[in-house]
Amino acid sequence: MNGRLDRVRAVADAVLYEGYLLYPYRATSAKNQVRWQFGVLGPPGAAAGEEPDLASQCLVLPGTGAEVRLYLRFLHLQVRSVERRDGDSHTPVPELTVAGRTWLRWDEAVEHEVVLGPYPLAAAGADPVEVPGGTDVEPLIDAGGNPVGRLVRRREPVTAEVRVAVDAVGPVAPDGRPLLRLTVAVRNTTEAGPVDRDGATARSLLGAHLILVADGAEFVSVIDPPQWAADAARACEQRRCWPVLAGGGTDVVLASPIILYDQPEVAPESTGALFDSTEIDEILTLRVMTLTDEEKAAARATDPHAAAIIDRCDRLTPAELQRLHGILRDPRAGTGAFAPFPTAESFTPVAGSPVRGVGGRRPPTPVPIDPDPNTVPWWDPAADASVDPASDAVLVHGVEVRRGSLVRLRPTRRADAQDMFVAGQIARVQAVVSDVDGASHVAVVLADDPAADLHEWYGRYLYFAPDELEPMRGPS
Repeated sequence: MNGRLDRVRAVADAVLYEGYLLYPYRATSAKNQVRWQFGVLGPPGAAAGEEPDLASQCLVLPGTGAEVRLYLRFLHLQVRSVERRDGDSHTPVPELTVAGRTWLRWDEAVEHEVVLGPYPLAAAGADPVEVPGGTDVEPLIDAGGNPVGRLVRRREPVTAEVRVAVDAVGPVAPDGRPLLRLTVAVRNTTEAGPVDRDGATARSLLGAHLILVADGAEFVSVIDPPQWAADAARACEQRRCWPVLAGGGTDVVLASPIILYDQPEVAPESTGALFDSTEIDEILTLRVMTLTDEEKAAARATDPHAAAIIDRCDRLTPAELQRLHGILRDPRAGTGAFAPFPTAESFTPVAGSPVRGVGGRRPPTPVPIDPDPNTVPWWDPAADASVDPASDAVLVHGVEVRRGSLVRLRPTRRADAQDMFVAGQIARVQAVVSDVDGASHVAVVLADDPAADLHEWYGRYLYFAPDELEPMRGPS
């Protein structure tokens, strides 16, 4: 269990620090002036700040003596101020350089993981959470060993309450076990008063989320439940967090303020956190490596976590950087079946290809794999004689549309922001294609585009549904 819990913590840490500090990791960057975007539980009654609570409902199948432990994880704001020594006193300053290193005033954070329970699945429970405030002082010593200033880190006290409730929801599993609904709610109970946004943030639980671990029971997915539990899953209510199965089994749930799929994992190629899990590691790492020495020094002065990112990127070996470039994983792994990966030439153009205004091709949505080697590969239209995008046609308003037909574009599905620029224009059909669900899509180029010939040659088309086209009467 400890190994699987560590896997869950790796994902939970990515959630915990999402947006903590963004590239270029400097306090002066505009994007780092507003932080703590996810999972913020503010103090109740504050004049400014976030709502004080979150709640999650998940489904569980109990065994004898079943119980659940909770791990409440969050960040606690820590204000770091810089003071210069002036005789026997200290004066607050915006920044101070000591022994070649610069320190800035900045809001850091302390990570907390509070373990609660275990709670029997036969009863409800509640527990308080108390995180004391405090002040830490770190002297700054120059190269000669003389104290020239200090860092003062201050934290406000934070309190919260966690409540657990269990109730039966009706369906019985095929093995005879009753299906239970587990509700876990967290509420910030810190005394706030009419504080401003900064004061509210100092008394908030930041990036708050839960890890639920069952003992003698197993969780049922609420986003991909078995058919017999589908109605119960739909009836579950979530407030400011989303529960998913995690850790590779069914006894751990991660309730995250960011929507995830079941069994989320950090890519093994990743060399460490970059605090922006929506970004591509390779691109962000290369950006960090191109920072100037002055920019890197400013990042190091901002936050110890930023300094760790800069140092890690600077130490990357060519082999580690190459791994970030990407990897192709076999979707048939563990099935005993084998088939070659589709080549670029075999990709089927589909609606929604990357950047409609630029065109492009991508593989269609994966479907279940048939291990029968005699089956026509679903991804290779060249192997299926019944498919020919160059000659296939589709009926639009009673008119047969095929390669060479002229159509007027009437985009209605808001599939791309570029649609407003092409609405009403005339286009020439290049192909009629089908996706794996059997839906037809029409590939076109704009008739009056000076680069139309190049788009045709490269296969960089715009894709529309048949009902977004108006056939032009007369010869093409």
